[in-house]
Amino acid sequence: MTEDIKETRLENGLVVLTDRMDGVRSATLGFFYRTGSRNEPDELNGITHFIEHCVFKGSTKRSALDIAIEQDRLGGGLDAFTTHEETGFVIKVVDDQFVPAFDLLADMLNRPRFDETDLANERRVIIEEIKMNDDSPEEVLGDIFHREFFPGHPLGLSIAGTPETVASFSPELTREYHGSAFSPSNLIVAAAGNIEHDEVLELIKSLPNIDGSAMRNPRCPPAAPMPVASIVIEQRPDLEQAHLLIATPTVDARDPRRYAADLLANILGGGTSSRLWQKVREERGLAYSVGASTGMFNDCGFLAVSAATSPEQLGEVADIVIDELGSIVRSGIFESELDLMKDQARASILLGLEDSAGRAGTLAQCEMVHGRQISIEETLENLDAVTVDDVQTLAAEFFQSEKIAFVALGDLPALRVERQRLTI
Repeated sequence: MTEDIKETRLENGLVVLTDRMDGVRSATLGFFYRTGSRNEPDELNGITHFIEHCVFKGSTKRSALDIAIEQDRLGGGLDAFTTHEETGFVIKVVDDQFVPAFDLLADMLNRPRFDETDLANERRVIIEEIKMNDDSPEEVLGDIFHREFFPGHPLGLSIAGTPETVASFSPELTREYHGSAFSPSNLIVAAAGNIEHDEVLELIKSLPNIDGSAMRNPRCPPAAPMPVASIVIEQRPDLEQAHLLIATPTVDARDPRRYAADLLANILGGGTSSRLWQKVREERGLAYSVGASTGMFNDCGFLAVSAATSPEQLGEVADIVIDELGSIVRSGIFESELDLMKDQARASILLGLEDSAGRAGTLAQCEMVHGRQISIEETLENLDAVTVDDVQTLAAEFFQSEKIAFVALGDLPALRVERQRLTI
């Protein structure tokens, strides 16, 4: 299955991207905004996520119940998300329901009601969501890591905000922020499946302010953060397991070395054949799961290893992770390991071509990060070009003792971790 990508850039800054897929009956439509939690002033931490919720509470044309009924009628495949750098609304439908799906998203996102009663209810819902996350060790561990790794920077703050900030979001404040951050100049409309580019363009004409000139994004993100290699052990006597995260800086999402960084993470802990999975789980039985992944933003990134184990075993797991990081720096990786992870990545990329939702998301992500489309052929060529030396060189640059961040959460009164223990 090949790509059939078309794009149109409007004078007001809005970008329209489509990828027609022959032989399918699905169509996925996404409205992706170039704004996320890192664009927010500290006092408005969480307002982007709040708006993501509140557009479902009703528009000038539809009530919240109308939106819920129409969403179910269209198949129930409407999803929304907020990250540090973007906000997205995606709906997947049968192709003959594409026009109603567009009308629903366009109405919700461009004509939200933001009624005080509805917003008050949603403030309570989000505060309950924050409490729910506080009851999840994995969520808490991630929040601690971001707070300590990116101190004093919006990337260190929770995407959902705090109960205090959420409680301050009035209808007037919400409308004002929505009007500036969720404008056409910040919008990417991406569609994939059994659709036509010209049909999408025709629908775009119904959006408000579509004939306006381009506006500057009034909420430019702050400068790139300076990661801090903190060592944090937070006591949670109520937890049966101890949770561990060890991270180092790595390249950002625009860096050509991002392919090598992803392969390095996969070699460490990207699957059941990875080094850490084999050593921590299969050889020693210390954890049910252990993994490694990258987190890449537009101007910075990190590689993180995470695991959960019994408190008395956490130190041993941490030592295995540090030893493995050092082993890659000192001895590199095997060609066979690299080839295996390339095959895994290639399969994942090519299988993703069969899903219209995956294709629409890829269209938007390429535009969001790179300002252009990167073809599957180019991606596979870049992946294949990564060498053993590329991976080891990257590891040597970032796997350094003074750059390693360590976060642990659990019933760990006896755990002591000094910088010397993190020596590569």
